[in-house]
Amino acid sequence: MKKTSLSDIAKSLGVSKTLVSFVLNGQGDKNGISPNTQKMVLNKAKELNYKPNHIARGLRLGKSQTIGLVVADISNKFYAKIAKKIEEVASKHNYNLIFCSSDENPEKEIELINMLKERQVDGMIISTTQKNASVFSKLKKENYPFVLIDRKIPKLLANFTGVDNYKGAYEATEQLINNGFQKIGLLKISPAHLSPIVEREKGYRGALKNNGTRVNNKLIRTIDCANIREEVRLVLQELIMPPFKIDAIFSVNNNITVACMEYLNEMNIRIPQDIALVSFDDIDLFRFSYPTITAVAQPIEKIGEVSVNILMNEINGISQNNKEVVLPVKLIERRSCGIFTNNNGVQIEK
Repeated sequence: MKKTSLSDIAKSLGVSKTLVSFVLNGQGDKNGISPNTQKMVLNKAKELNYKPNHIARGLRLGKSQTIGLVVADISNKFYAKIAKKIEEVASKHNYNLIFCSSDENPEKEIELINMLKERQVDGMIISTTQKNASVFSKLKKENYPFVLIDRKIPKLLANFTGVDNYKGAYEATEQLINNGFQKIGLLKISPAHLSPIVEREKGYRGALKNNGTRVNNKLIRTIDCANIREEVRLVLQELIMPPFKIDAIFSVNNNITVACMEYLNEMNIRIPQDIALVSFDDIDLFRFSYPTITAVAQPIEKIGEVSVNILMNEINGISQNNKEVVLPVKLIERRSCGIFTNNNGVQIEK
């Protein structure tokens, strides 16, 4: 079957091909085409099942109508949800998405960025694993549109969308302190230099210090992202025994939290009666598990939406001036954080 062209639409309506092109490219108002005529063209295009040639349109406009997304770990539900929202919002801008995962590998990340540039994507959204800003400084010199999400690089002035990691970690740790827990272990994840991990550790330390609890560095452990389950098992085997004998865990990542739940259940260690557990990142599992898990919820869909909108402005030449958006988080209290005292001084199990 012959593919419908602009000429076919124009001929059937008795109008020029240029007029049809203006309407289908959203430039009808700009070129003084009446609303009735625009409606007539759009209806005819739908009737004839017209499919635009994105490659030809891209060549004409100097754009590929495609953006790239590089995340650190596709297996993490946090990034999967962000990717879904980014694809949805990009589609509303008539953009397609190429989705890649660096697997927390800085070298692979650079290869993916170069590959996306070679494929002439119009811009990128990146959750970076880099320690330094060199690759992004180069992109900035080239005036190449990009937005960092979730993670930023110190001293790099660039578009960024993320959350208040310090406040979320502070409130999670303080909740445990207020519920009477004193030996709170912190399980963070590699690479430990990543900005969210650094800020979450600062929040943990700040909450302990401001509530009169000494920070014990031996209760702070880094879990290898490549071997989370086994690493968590080894770390908890040590931390639950003397001389440490922790009574609570603050986990900076949902994958670590799930591994903690598995190990504690396997060892018949009760949550929160024996060890309380709070997570940074909230996933559906935490609402339905037994016990339900207290977690810091991030506005994942908002991160995706804001990042795409910033990138679209960059692509379309609307200056953002290194726009940085830091979104609030929310501590969702559930049963795993232990006992708390209500306004009447009555202890209640969460």
